[in-house]
Amino acid sequence: MHILTLFAHPNRDSLTGAILDRFVAGLGASGQRTVEIADLYREGFDCRFQPEDYAQFQGAPMPDAIRDEQARVDRADALAFIFPVWWWSFPAVLKGWIDRVFSEGWAYSFQPGVSRGLLRDRPVQLIGVAGSRESTYRKYGYGEAMRAQIDSGILGYCGLRDVAVELYYDVEQSPENRARYLDAAEALGRRFLAPDRTRRVPTLGSERVA
Repeated sequence: MHILTLFAHPNRDSLTGAILDRFVAGLGASGQRTVEIADLYREGFDCRFQPEDYAQFQGAPMPDAIRDEQARVDRADALAFIFPVWWWSFPAVLKGWIDRVFSEGWAYSFQPGVSRGLLRDRPVQLIGVAGSRESTYRKYGYGEAMRAQIDSGILGYCGLRDVAVELYYDVEQSPENRARYLDAAEALGRRFLAPDRTRRVPTLGSERVA
């Protein structure tokens, strides 16, 4: 099994970076797996949607750099996204990666009134590192908003429906949480592809219940 892990934090020595390391350690301890880390900041990925990216809407080839990123996804048997939660969503570099890489004709097809996800369904794990308390997310519905936007609106729309999400809350104010989350990330890596971790995510407009 080959797992592509997208990492989006400007500081590799951050808590989010440590969670990445522990998650990958868990993956390695769980059997014959290979892991590729796409460290978007250190790789210098340009997250700005470019004029040449509009080629997708005319059926023309995408830029070579984007086709290389798409090939990374195509090679993967599973995907993971590890990121800090900023403004209740992805950091800009990760959102821009999706804007550019999840292109029409490769990730999805669209005609008026008809859309179809084109990505091969496979397990996806999201790990978001959040500064706010879980009670804040519940009070304002931030978690539900993220699920609608990311799980269904992006991943499910493109055909990725086996999505599991972990949000690690209150990391700014609680050292105890930090230590606990590091252990949790490693345990999550060990059980990432276990049969009981599957969660099916409905695409927008679907009447299926996750």
